[in-house]
Amino acid sequence: MISPPSFGVMRGSRGRAAALACCFVAAAFAARGQSDSMDTFGGDPDKNSWLWIPADTPDWTRHFHIGAIVGLNIKADFSMNGTFDIAGNAIANGNYSDGYVHPGNNSFGQTGSWGYNNASQYNPTGGSDGLGSVAMHSATAYTTANSSQQDGGPFAGFDMVYGDNLFYWKHARVGWELGFSLLPVIINNSVSSSAKVNQSTFTFDTGGIIMPQAPYRGGSGGQAPTISDHPVVTQDTVDGTVTGTEELDVMVYALRFGPSFYWDLNEHLGFSMSGGPAVGIVSGSYQFNEVVSTPASGTTPAVNTRNNGGSDETHVVYGGYVNGTLMYHVINDADFYLSAQYMPMGSATFSDGGREGKLDLGGQVYISVGISWPF
Repeated sequence: MISPPSFGVMRGSRGRAAALACCFVAAAFAARGQSDSMDTFGGDPDKNSWLWIPADTPDWTRHFHIGAIVGLNIKADFSMNGTFDIAGNAIANGNYSDGYVHPGNNSFGQTGSWGYNNASQYNPTGGSDGLGSVAMHSATAYTTANSSQQDGGPFAGFDMVYGDNLFYWKHARVGWELGFSLLPVIINNSVSSSAKVNQSTFTFDTGGIIMPQAPYRGGSGGQAPTISDHPVVTQDTVDGTVTGTEELDVMVYALRFGPSFYWDLNEHLGFSMSGGPAVGIVSGSYQFNEVVSTPASGTTPAVNTRNNGGSDETHVVYGGYVNGTLMYHVINDADFYLSAQYMPMGSATFSDGGREGKLDLGGQVYISVGISWPF
């Protein structure tokens, strides 16, 4: 008699799907002694009506699937619009984009713990006393607008299904199934955008010292030359650019439940379909890592300021699924299967100020392979 296979889609958890499949293949072969005869349900298999499958039937009706999946057609929309603070430099601690001047903690207002990157930062006739000055720069905020969409995948995941059959008619069965899937998703985006940058200039008197050649890194001890640790601060808005990367790194957990229909095509092949509602949990992070750059202008050198941040969030999304599964009867009560599933759900939006990283699950498709056996 034809083995009554199960229906299901299974998602493989990165890299371990093969090992799991091997384990459950062995379990399936151990189950081969169970009966697979539809005749044991009682009633007439040639009757032209659906028959209830008794709960105490010796034939198996409950089934379990486990396998690996590949997620396709998953997208992410990235956008940023507004004015963004820059946290890349610790200005309050005397650290700037092109150098540092750490407070000297003395009554003279002098410090030997300072350094600078470019010769153009030094003005030999600048300063309040005309004896020279060194300028440090830092971008404190920028304004820009940018958006892009990235296609992700394929993504490897893991899936398992539990179900039961309630009615049969000849070689057909009707029942239900409950499925769970886990899919890690990482989508990256490259950022390159023009911006208006708020840049501050911190000018320190050097007091006529013999200026060390740039680049210079001094410390607080020894015979290091000292400069004033009290700057004159000016601010300006200049044209600049923002370049870098942003990333959505999330785990998508999905639970689905619906009716199922199974049909034995021949002695070796079976086909099942199922569909119903689905709910998902999207949990993870949105991260960005960028450099805000301003070009050289006059005695002001080009300045690059690093900026990074992000958010950790969890979202619930809703949708539905339609699944089709082709099964190959390996032995009595054990099948290999190949499954295709369409499971559109809503979008999960991760935000950080005026930034957004939106995971779009509206067109996701899963391809699954695995093994099924009675439970």
